[in-house]
Amino acid sequence: MSTETVSALRQRMIEDMNSRKLDLHTQRGHIYSCKRFAAFLKRSPDTATREDLRRFQLHLAETGMSICNRNRIMTGVRFLFRVTLRRLDLAAEIYHLREPQKIPQVISPDEARRLLAIASSLKARVMLSLCYGCGLRAGEVVRLKVKHIDSAQKIIRIEQSKGRKDRNVMLSPEMLDLLQQWWKARVGFDRTTPVQERWLFPGRRPGKPMTTRQLSRLFHANAGIKKSVPLHALRHSFATHLLERGTDIRVIQALLGHNKLDTTARYTRVATGMIASIESPLDLLAKPYKKSRKRRRDQLAA
Repeated sequence: MSTETVSALRQRMIEDMNSRKLDLHTQRGHIYSCKRFAAFLKRSPDTATREDLRRFQLHLAETGMSICNRNRIMTGVRFLFRVTLRRLDLAAEIYHLREPQKIPQVISPDEARRLLAIASSLKARVMLSLCYGCGLRAGEVVRLKVKHIDSAQKIIRIEQSKGRKDRNVMLSPEMLDLLQQWWKARVGFDRTTPVQERWLFPGRRPGKPMTTRQLSRLFHANAGIKKSVPLHALRHSFATHLLERGTDIRVIQALLGHNKLDTTARYTRVATGMIASIESPLDLLAKPYKKSRKRRRDQLAA
């Protein structure tokens, strides 16, 4: 296919995504999906047929790609056909697979304490404390500005995060103290920027915050945990440990910014403290037997 055709189609798709206010990360994912489909076809996607779509989905399955990634790629391709090309007949040929329900990975309170204690720098300790102590996503941590820290109300404001939602999370005295220590030690090249608009964690490029990839590397460099867990496990651990301490699940839902309670309820499956304290039906069956046996012993003794 010609370069002009590709450029025109991609530009039209970008315009469609912009008009629907899709975020940059989603747009990059959709463009990548369509580029992969075009590479498979070896021609422009707007010439695809039903058989081409069937073969492409079969190809993804044969490569051993995970269900999550397969669904992500086909979501981008479906946007192309349903929105940009207005080919609803082809969009209907795209199917998605049910993704496996996995238990969130968490660390224990002792592991969290050790993780923060061995942090190699104040910056690492502050950022990881925000992930675990406030339940923030990596993207939310790196996008924090001075104006988001409200020490008077003891909250941190998270603006336009996942799902274009705002929310508040608690600002504990310990977290506030760490942030104040970091602000004194922080080095940035943004002295001309108003204080309230300065990034808490400036990146290497002037005017830009630190990237989530840099934060992930910081986590793995400082982990000191035997388990192989991702950075996002700190957010899972935040919710699980609150639940084990008796915090109302709807409060946890608000702190995490979940739309559905079902999403938050999955942490009940990994709250080991709560699970271990549940009395088994086997124990309940044994209790009457134990009581009756003790009563017979008492009668014989009398």
